[in-house]
Amino acid sequence: GTADVRYDGEGGLTDTEGNVVNAFWSSGGNESTYELRTDWADEVGPDNALPEYPRPQLTRDDWQNLNGRWQFAAAEAGEQPPVGKNLKERILVPYPVESQLSGIQRHEDRMWYRRTFTVPRDWHIGSAQRLKLNFGAVDWQSEVYVNGTKVADHKGGYDKFSADVTDALKPGRTQELIVGVYDPTDAANGENPPLGKQRLDPSGIWYTPSSGIWQTVWMEPVARDHVDSLKLTPHVDGAASTLTVEPKGVRDGVRVRATAYVGHRKVATVSGRTGEPLTLKIRDPRLWSPDDPFLYDLKVTVGHDRVESYFGMRSIAVEKVNGVPRTMLNGKPTFLMATLDQGFWPDGLHTAPTDEALAYDLRLHKQLGFNSVRKHIKVEPDRWFYWADRLGLMVWQDMPAMTAGKNPSTAARAEYEREMKEMIDEHVSHPSIVMWVTFNEGWGQYDIGRVAAQAKSWDPTRLVNNQSGLNLGADGGAGDIMDEHGYPSPALPPSPDGERALVTGEYGGLGLAVPGHAWSVQQSYVDVDPQTYTDDYLTKLDEVRALVCRGSNGAVYTQISDVEGELNGLTTYDRKVLKPDVERVRAAQEALIHDASQPTPAGCTA
Repeated sequence: GTADVRYDGEGGLTDTEGNVVNAFWSSGGNESTYELRTDWADEVGPDNALPEYPRPQLTRDDWQNLNGRWQFAAAEAGEQPPVGKNLKERILVPYPVESQLSGIQRHEDRMWYRRTFTVPRDWHIGSAQRLKLNFGAVDWQSEVYVNGTKVADHKGGYDKFSADVTDALKPGRTQELIVGVYDPTDAANGENPPLGKQRLDPSGIWYTPSSGIWQTVWMEPVARDHVDSLKLTPHVDGAASTLTVEPKGVRDGVRVRATAYVGHRKVATVSGRTGEPLTLKIRDPRLWSPDDPFLYDLKVTVGHDRVESYFGMRSIAVEKVNGVPRTMLNGKPTFLMATLDQGFWPDGLHTAPTDEALAYDLRLHKQLGFNSVRKHIKVEPDRWFYWADRLGLMVWQDMPAMTAGKNPSTAARAEYEREMKEMIDEHVSHPSIVMWVTFNEGWGQYDIGRVAAQAKSWDPTRLVNNQSGLNLGADGGAGDIMDEHGYPSPALPPSPDGERALVTGEYGGLGLAVPGHAWSVQQSYVDVDPQTYTDDYLTKLDEVRALVCRGSNGAVYTQISDVEGELNGLTTYDRKVLKPDVERVRAAQEALIHDASQPTPAGCTA
């Protein structure tokens, strides 16, 4: 490519002999090999690619990580799996094929992954112990083979899947694993899957795709009767509070025992059999909140299967206070101050380079005084929700949108709802999640009210937002929230129904480019003077405060980090430069949350 170099003559530059350099504009060939990346990327290699346990809310002692260097090849439709064949390229799993960290850094619609693995002898895999192969997420359609035997088919780029591969194992130590992937992204002749912000031709608000394996691959030994997941539902009612425990994925009638702990101290225990919910009595619970994100430990035994977990006790609802619909956390009005968090990385795209990086953006929310985060049309790995649970952030979880501007087919609609149910079911036990957002700005919208009501029926314990950005999409009249978008100034729906709580689902977007820390293509909504950036941010925050007296329950600032061509982040895309004055922003936001969370918000008349 080419590069333009411009200098206005005002920077005090001199040459080596002390002569003043005047203004100039020059262009020429660009031979730079520099790529924007985070410091965490330098820590990543084949032996430590996301080594952490990937499923914090359902842990077992024995497991083996299969991340690392795999063989790789582009594929064609209809190809047979390359059983017993070495593939020419190498890819670092679990980083998307388009990412720097993968080592491939190009898009493929179809691809093969291949590696071998050995099963530890002390796992005693056979009739009693089974070998389970787990995938955190593969975008979008995948087929899995062990020693040439197909063990799994899966559609869905944001949800996990597993396979019992015991019967496909062969005598001896070395086993072959092959994964075939098809990901049309937004191709004109594709299936229009849920894809969020991914585009084959990224620009503006659309970004580079994240195809293929993008979350941890791992295996574990399990008992024949074993739990796939735990549905943990808190019921907060003072001394009568309870936690309902439902082991999923196991046949009915198996003995089950669940015990809750605070540290090493037992606080409740219950026994029963699978197929019926168990109820733990949690007397006078310590409630989970952003100010005190307290988590109980949980041990569950199902037959011979022993797993550990955790839970938080909290409630979320919309109730009227002085006639105004309010968002209520643990029975108290609570203002939700969030950022739009898109979860993209310059080096790993959808995949954070390390677990420390994954937690960083959430820690930054807390540092800046936010109590909430809107995870924007992407579903993160389980460990992201674990960090939100631990750090204390209320999560608005978006359903990843289908392609904007395209009327989805009957098949695409069915797939959208199937993947939405998977999203809800898989993350239903996280105390941090307080809201499901079923559509955004009308992208791929259809049957808005019905889809929101469907989400509410799947999870009646959380808020449902039927359309974030009612001014840009239709209102289905369903759910608990009315949500307006405004740039740069915050806005509220102009015609509230008096039943649903009002929020500003997006606002702000103040753009500030930091030279040396920006993607090569640049776009921002509003350009800001670096000297006045914090002042400008706080001016918009004052506008958020003014809307509280009109019934606002929350606001989402766009956004926590720059993303590719968008420069409106509070931090740069490489997470190396924080733009605002942290202390001033935190103090202002904590004051806003405090004042706006009163039964009669401070400064407002009842």
